[in-house]
Amino acid sequence: MSEFPLYSAGEFRRRALHQNGGPVDLSWRDHGDHLLNPQTILEVEGQKLRDAAVLVPVVDDGDDANVIFTLRTSTLRKHSGQISFPGGAIDPDDVSPEMAAMREAGEEIGLADIFIEPVGRLPDYLASTGFRITPILAVVKPGFELALNPTEVEDAFEVPLSFLMNPGNHTTDSMVWRGIQRNFYRMPYGQRMIWGITAGIVRTLYERLYR
Repeated sequence: MSEFPLYSAGEFRRRALHQNGGPVDLSWRDHGDHLLNPQTILEVEGQKLRDAAVLVPVVDDGDDANVIFTLRTSTLRKHSGQISFPGGAIDPDDVSPEMAAMREAGEEIGLADIFIEPVGRLPDYLASTGFRITPILAVVKPGFELALNPTEVEDAFEVPLSFLMNPGNHTTDSMVWRGIQRNFYRMPYGQRMIWGITAGIVRTLYERLYR
């Protein structure tokens, strides 16, 4: 039995340390949105995808940790106005997905590296928008201050890990995009709606660490 409360950052770290996803981990097919859209995802797998990384930042807030999300500005070309994790394309100078995710977190919300402890990776998320996304699991030490980049991020907020890891808060929906019906997860939280790629990553986090 773990010495940590179930939804604490300590327990999250303990479980995340066993996650070593990335390009060599093909178990992405068995999780989240990929199970909802098997044919579409197989088509995406055959395309040339650009590598990207996102940070899944779990704040060490005692027995019930919180997860940081961002609301993207409405002026962005892709995923404008949507809720997301800090992240973006991996640049040539980034030596790892972890470095890319941390760099993007600094650029987007001003989260300093000294507060971030990467602890694992989920399997890649293959997005029909043309990206292979590596989710980097991280524990964030308290005491940080955020400074939002207004050209990319309209708001940043936290959601309890216990809420996100409760499957009763996971619903599914569908829409037609580029002439094809796509199925996806939705996770309403107050006035916020977590959906699409971000909700798919959250669902995978639940399936890998807490189910």
